[in-house]
Amino acid sequence: MVPALFFACNTGNAGSKSATMMQNNTISLDTVTFGSGCFWCTEAIFQRVQGVKSVVSGYSGGARPNPTYDQVSSGSTGHAEVIQITFDPQQISFEALLEIFWKTHDPTTLNRQGADVGTQYRSVIFWHNEAQRQSAEAIKAELNASGAWNNPIVTEITEFKAFYKAEAYHQNYFNNNKNAPYCNFVIVPKLEKFEKVFKDRLVK
Repeated sequence: MVPALFFACNTGNAGSKSATMMQNNTISLDTVTFGSGCFWCTEAIFQRVQGVKSVVSGYSGGARPNPTYDQVSSGSTGHAEVIQITFDPQQISFEALLEIFWKTHDPTTLNRQGADVGTQYRSVIFWHNEAQRQSAEAIKAELNASGAWNNPIVTEITEFKAFYKAEAYHQNYFNNNKNAPYCNFVIVPKLEKFEKVFKDRLVK
């Protein structure tokens, strides 16, 4: 069980730093980048979270600029499949997004989520500012100390360097392909569990 304390609590290319919040009229938006397995699954979950303004699937964490899906899937680029989330911190906190992140995948399996195996499927938080780094590391340590999972959390917490948007057919994948076998057998069960656990966080 995750401890009670845990609950209390710009999309660009190389060189882009999202620590500076974007101004949208009177709303200040912030950015976070998560990797937790196949980005089709993660995108579908965070698209349904109140306070999230956009979710973009892409690649981050490697050295190769502008990688393709095939290149990332080979495991040779060092990139992970990630989503970059733009959110309104007045509606949902970074810590609340972390809660959803850690509870909607298995953060104890190294370079693997279910049948998806490889470094491109690693559990990773790419922090955009010092506050995100400190919060992610503190909560990870707390969760490990609490024994929330039987095995230690292996989630990588590393500085954001660059984000490369994935090909168009990966964007909004579940919503556009609900009848695909992968969506029915993998994504739908994840969404059902997520919507049950986080019903108070869903877009109204």
